[in-house]
Amino acid sequence: MNTQPNFPDADGFYELLLDAHAGLSRDQSEALNARLILLLANQVGDAQVLAACVAAARESV
Repeated sequence: MNTQPNFPDADGFYELLLDAHAGLSRDQSEALNARLILLLANQVGDAQVLAACVAAARESV
């Protein structure tokens, strides 16, 4: 699992993510996050990497 920034414009992505949530209700925002997680997980496509990511995210909470 790579935990280092792995794309050239992290700030641009963060802004894109914030813009995607603009004007949404809490329920819509949560649905957007869930859909985005599933789309990104599909792009990763490796169950072991996804499990490590879930564990790492859980540890930080």
